[in-house]
Amino acid sequence: MDRTRAVLLGLVALLLAITVLLVSPFQDFVFLAILLFYPLKPLYDRLTEHVSPEIASTTLVVGATVVVVLPVLFVLRTTVRSITSLLGRVRRGEISFTQLDARVEELTGVDVDLAETLRTVARDIQFGAVDGVLGIFGTVTHIVIGLGLTMFLLYYLLKDADRLAAWLRATMPLPAHVETELYAEFEDIVHAVLVSHVLVAVIQGIVAGFGLVAVGIPNAVFWTVVMVFLAVLPIIGSFLVWGPAAVYLLVTNQPVAGTFLFVYGTIVVGLTDDYLRPIAVERYTETRLNPAVIILGVLGGVYVFGFMGVFIGPVVISSLRAVLDVYRREFGTDENRPV
Repeated sequence: MDRTRAVLLGLVALLLAITVLLVSPFQDFVFLAILLFYPLKPLYDRLTEHVSPEIASTTLVVGATVVVVLPVLFVLRTTVRSITSLLGRVRRGEISFTQLDARVEELTGVDVDLAETLRTVARDIQFGAVDGVLGIFGTVTHIVIGLGLTMFLLYYLLKDADRLAAWLRATMPLPAHVETELYAEFEDIVHAVLVSHVLVAVIQGIVAGFGLVAVGIPNAVFWTVVMVFLAVLPIIGSFLVWGPAAVYLLVTNQPVAGTFLFVYGTIVVGLTDDYLRPIAVERYTETRLNPAVIILGVLGGVYVFGFMGVFIGPVVISSLRAVLDVYRREFGTDENRPV
């Protein structure tokens, strides 16, 4: 019996390792499907009271595509087109930064040549070359296939969620009440991370966008959408857009507009991240995530998992705490139980 168990566990470990290798190229899109599943599951349960599971799943997948996937593709397409157009014009000498270079040198004493810097960047990424075009095509293809995989997985996660949960309960070697506790903790953690990231990011991006509109930044609506996506990164987030915009206004002889945008971004936009995030977590979830956990999880998650690590990192660290809490409740002594 022990030999049979050892062989089976060895096969499980081998197949699990191979499965990880197969999934890893699309891990971000798998995690995205899981993250979308949690806020959509309550809607799915309500829809299935009136329509079949297949229709409910299809409806929610189409809705998620319209609300999430299409805006992402729009931002990626617009960003790539804007960057390639700018680099192409700089490379052909159609854009000159002479006035801006002179202003920067006047303020800092440093001789800069922004046009030459951008030309170097264009050469480094082989803009217009066959390799560069193939690289961009490969990246876009990977994203399109990955997003299609996300929607496919989301459909079956919604449709077969109960069957998957029953299989996990029957497979995991844990008592039923422990599995229930762990699932409840994990669900609340995911909810807390989504609320603290997505809801606050949307509000922060829109608030920062008002500042861009107020000072007359071109394409303010597009940059607002970009800031919504960037705002999922705590601390730096939308600053990556309004910060350079404020500097640009200052060095192009628009001190009032530049100063206003900097002060507005630092105080008003900063408040949405520093105060609204904890309030949102406390209001909409039972889990109280410490801000240090969120920041550490986000930064570490980005290094390990890429952009989706913004969500995965805090979930992993908070899940560790949840598992330890369940362990304490199950096996802790009276001395280390909370009073």
